[in-house]
Amino acid sequence: MKHKIFTFLLIAAAGLTACRKTGTEPDIKQYDDQQIQGYIAANGLTGFSKDTTGGDTTGMYYKIINKGVGVPLEYSDLVSIVFTRKSFDGKYTLSDTIINHIYNYLGHLYISNNTTSANLPKGLMLGIKNILKYRDGSMRLLIPSRLAYGTVGYGSGSVTNVNTRIAGNQSLDYYVHVINDQQVYDDLVIRNYMTANALSGYTKTATGIYYKILKDKTPGTYIDDFSTIVATYSGALLNNTYIDQASITTAATLAPATTFAFATLAPGVHDTLQSFAGEGTSISMLIPSRLMYGAGGSSNGTIPSNAPLRFEWQISTVTH
Repeated sequence: MKHKIFTFLLIAAAGLTACRKTGTEPDIKQYDDQQIQGYIAANGLTGFSKDTTGGDTTGMYYKIINKGVGVPLEYSDLVSIVFTRKSFDGKYTLSDTIINHIYNYLGHLYISNNTTSANLPKGLMLGIKNILKYRDGSMRLLIPSRLAYGTVGYGSGSVTNVNTRIAGNQSLDYYVHVINDQQVYDDLVIRNYMTANALSGYTKTATGIYYKILKDKTPGTYIDDFSTIVATYSGALLNNTYIDQASITTAATLAPATTFAFATLAPGVHDTLQSFAGEGTSISMLIPSRLMYGAGGSSNGTIPSNAPLRFEWQISTVTH
């Protein structure tokens, strides 16, 4: 009897084994690699290498655009980066490098919280540290889903949403540039903006501000730190997005006149107006980030870190 029971169990086990699929279900590493290779082929991408850091592979593919300079970056280094990000399914794209700025310690770029807007995937941090390595370097990086936002995804709302949600198990296509000299980079961004918007007639100051007098001041008037001014103004990022409630919302209309204690204005605006403006002046200025909100950006998040800005000011009255 025992022999018959054993024989029955052995036959049943063999049947179950025969019904089990073998070798047809890829693990997550295989799945990600298939997705990335398919993405490369579908988009005609060339020149990509597979990361082999530490003798093993992270599953990331990369293409160095600029090798960078200086000493290798450490996780304890503060870095200023600009980036673009796209999910492989095309439903999530962040391509505006005027907005996509991060200034933080390299080791803090990755935060295990997929609902935080500043959160970047672990793969990007690893890619900068182990592949890109140097300031002023730039690369394109294809990050497998397990080093991106995993099965949970990123953002809020339905996975069918465009640009608010990254679905689970989505690999990502990043461009990233680690800035070496913020002053040089700001000047490049300003000059590119002027070219793209056909701006001419601007003069560059020794501090890197570009300005253009649209209307001269009333002769004999001036502005100093003891002045109170009444002015209309607009301020915008260099993607032509206006940046605060007091700014204009269309290109045709300025905000209502505002009274300012002159000494309280941001350094870039303050120095330009003091040097070139008086009562009646209309002036346009393009200001590097270090003379506006710097690495911290604005407290309300409207202005990203290290963002050059454009301002238009019209001074109606000046009192001392």
